This record gives sequence, C-alpha cells and structure tokens, in this order.
Amino acid sequence: MRYVRTAPEPVRPAPPRPKRPALRSIVTGGANLLTTAIIVLFAIRTVPHLLSWAVTHGVWSGDGAACREAGACWAFLRAKMPFILFGIYPEAERWRPILVVLILGAATLWSLPRAHWTRATLAFWGFAIVASLLLMAGGRLGLSPVPTSAWGGLPITMLLTIFSLALGFPFGIVLALARRSDMPVYRWTATALIEVMRAMPLVTLLFVASVMAPLLLPAGVTADNLTRALVAFVLSSSAYIAEVVRGGLQGVPPGQRESARALGLGRSTVLLSIILPQAIRKALAPLTSTVVVIIKNSSLVLVVGLFDLLSAGRVSLNDPAWPTPYAETYLVIALIYFVICYGFARYALHLERTTQGGEGRP
Repeated sequence: MRYVRTAPEPVRPAPPRPKRPALRSIVTGGANLLTTAIIVLFAIRTVPHLLSWAVTHGVWSGDGAACREAGACWAFLRAKMPFILFGIYPEAERWRPILVVLILGAATLWSLPRAHWTRATLAFWGFAIVASLLLMAGGRLGLSPVPTSAWGGLPITMLLTIFSLALGFPFGIVLALARRSDMPVYRWTATALIEVMRAMPLVTLLFVASVMAPLLLPAGVTADNLTRALVAFVLSSSAYIAEVVRGGLQGVPPGQRESARALGLGRSTVLLSIILPQAIRKALAPLTSTVVVIIKNSSLVLVVGLFDLLSAGRVSLNDPAWPTPYAETYLVIALIYFVICYGFARYALHLERTTQGGEGRP
C-alpha cells in the first residue's frame, strides 16, 4: 500500500528566537561591564551640561542680544526657520514651496502601502511632479515666475532626491542588464560608465556639471545650475544602483530563467515578470543604503550655488545680528535628515520582511 500526498504541507513559521534580558546583556562579562561603566560615567558627566545648555540656559524668544552669553539660541531658529526651510524664495510666494512639500509628502505617504502600487498611483506621482515644478517655477496660471536660482531649502532636497531616484533607478537597471549582457559592446560601455561614475567623487561631478557643461553645450543651448546638478545626481545614483541591482541579478538562480523559457515565455516577460522582481527583492537591503546616501548627498549642491536645506542653514548663520549658533542650527538640520532617512530605512525593512515571507533580517 502506498501513501500519496495530495495536499501541500502547510508552511510553518520559524521558531521564535529566545529573548535575552537587556540587563544581563550589559552586565555579563568583564568587557560588557567595563563598557557599561564607561557609558554611564560619560552620561553622568555630559547629560547635565547638555540639559543646562539646551533647556535651563536656552533662549527661546528674543533677538540676537538675548542669545549672547547664554545657552542654546533656539530663538534664532524660530526667526530663521522659514529661510532654512525655503531658502531665498520670495517671502510673498512662500505658500508655493509649502504646497510643494505637502503635495510630495502626500504622494510619498500614499505610495507606502503595497496595495497602492497601481497605475493610478503612478499617474498621481506624475501629477505631483508636474504640479510641484509648475508651482515652484511659476509663469503660468497667474503665478509670478521665480527662477531656479531662487529655489532653496527643503523643496530642493525633496526634488533632487525624487528625480535622482525616479530617473536613476530605471537607468541603473538598464546599466546592470547591459553589464551582464553577452554582447561585448553593451557590456564594455556599461562597465566603463559605471566605473567612471563610481570612481569620481560627487563633488567633482557637480563641479564638472557646473563649470565644464556650459562649455560643451551647443551654441544657444543653456541649462541652469539645478538642471546640471540634477544630471550629475542621476548619473551618480544610477551607477551605484546598477551595481546593487547587478548583485541581485547574480543572486537569481539560472534555473529560474531556464524554466521560464522552457514554458515558452518570451525574453521580455521572463526578465520583467520573473528575474527583475526576484533580483530587486534580494537587493532591498543594499538599495536602502544607496537611497539613504542619495538623500544625504543632496546637501552637496552647495558647491554649485544651490540652497538646499543644509546650504540655507549655513547662509542663515551669516546674519551679524545673531551670535552664529552653529550647534543648534546643525542639530535641527540633522534631525530633519534623520527623520527622512530613518523613516525610509524602517519602511524598507518592512518591505523586506513582507516581501520575503517573514524571512527578513532580524
């Protein structure tokens, strides 16, 4: 008598890992105990001074004279926050960059659930980008024109990041596929482009885009600093994304492609429906790091004269009426970058866990 299983064996979740008490992990062993003692002593010596500087002797309102010989000058940030967030954009028109930040933030939040990854969301993103550029530039629908040299602050950071990812990601996938191509011309071209872009510091690339690009453009063709900086960002981000995607492609077993081809599927269907989804899923963790680096690299546009979040903060410190509170300004800017980068990292971790059937990293 033979037994033939007709129903698949249900997938059982992995057994939970035993949780180690936190107190035991910091006091067990000589090295852990010594490290804990050093950290506690450091906190005892520094935290009271930090609280005294930030809270007890901090200045929360007033002018520059009130901040002299005092603690943290939070009043400076209250006065300069509009400039830090929106740069030298005309004050009477600052409702436009505020609306741009709200539109892009709403599009980002709407795109987070996987159930919203539809063509309607893609159309929503197209509307959000077009509306953002129209609002920032003006010149239509009764809006006064504002040149890109007057754009600055958080909208510049968001636009550079979004365009670097929106244009750099598909270009990076094309480069990764070309580098793995069997045709030597495609493979050599993609390899040369990737290696050159990765070998050049982004600051150098921005200088080349700012100084050399106008000399190379045909007569009568001009591009502003923002466009040239965006091209440099797209080229750099696409090179790094290409290498990450190439690692994911190498992680897909060859049998996946061979099985799909044996079933009669076309090459494009195999690539778009079977190979690329698995490759991107395998490369989610390094892709997250690449995106975080792209977000932080947006602060380098200072070298080409653009006022992003960090650049606007540095310029605001040049006001002689205030005692140049560097620590407070950089602390707030770092907090904004941290919220953006940490939020994206947590979302990527959520994606990694849900798309890998609970086998994500711990």
